[in-house]
Amino acid sequence: MTQSPPAVEFRGVSKAFGARRVLDDVSLTVPAGRSLCVLGRSGTGKSVTLKTIVGLMRPDAGAVLIDGQDITRLRPRELSGVRRKIGFLFQNAALFDSITVGENVAFPLRRHTRLGEAEILERVRQRLADVGLESEREMMPADLSGGMRKRAGLARAMALDPSILLVDEPSAGLDPVTAGEVDALLVGLREHARTTLVVVTHNIPSARRIGDELIFLHEGRILARGTVESIDRSDLPLVREFMASTGAG
Repeated sequence: MTQSPPAVEFRGVSKAFGARRVLDDVSLTVPAGRSLCVLGRSGTGKSVTLKTIVGLMRPDAGAVLIDGQDITRLRPRELSGVRRKIGFLFQNAALFDSITVGENVAFPLRRHTRLGEAEILERVRQRLADVGLESEREMMPADLSGGMRKRAGLARAMALDPSILLVDEPSAGLDPVTAGEVDALLVGLREHARTTLVVVTHNIPSARRIGDELIFLHEGRILARGTVESIDRSDLPLVREFMASTGAG
């Protein structure tokens, strides 16, 4: 039986901005249906990792594979096809403030599919129901709380049923209860929809809830990797200090 390739794989990926090397020969794999949390101090390459996975940034060296396909070698049209497998939940949710919550969720469906209007409206209803916002469909993003905006952003990121979801700081700006609710939504996607998650976070309690595996980036390299339990046993002072944190990122 042939083993399926990882959903996401880095092979010796490096990326620099001028003299500053943000990723330095990084290799990692995320099996399909599993979750990876990327930890580290600010400026250590976490968000660049996400942007490289989705093809918003091209590495200076190395290969980035999505379901076994090296996206660094693809033409723009081919890359666009791969991106349809990938949802992206931005730190600030990145909703369009001039249209309703429902129209935000409908946007990728109108742009990337040939679904009829009735099908689009039903998909929007389903995705908003999934995140507990079905009754807020006609509201404007400015009228939502921070947690509701994050959930609306998640509904939009999942509109095309991506097999991979990239999440940048899901807990940023949220109180602990709301952050826990967003974490539960992400865990539910992994457990029930088998969505592959790559989550950048400073929030250690969140990482403990979400991550099947954790990696700790430091100065562009992976300083530690493993399960929560193995990372907790790290003999590296910086990693131990980070994992002992109980506050939000």
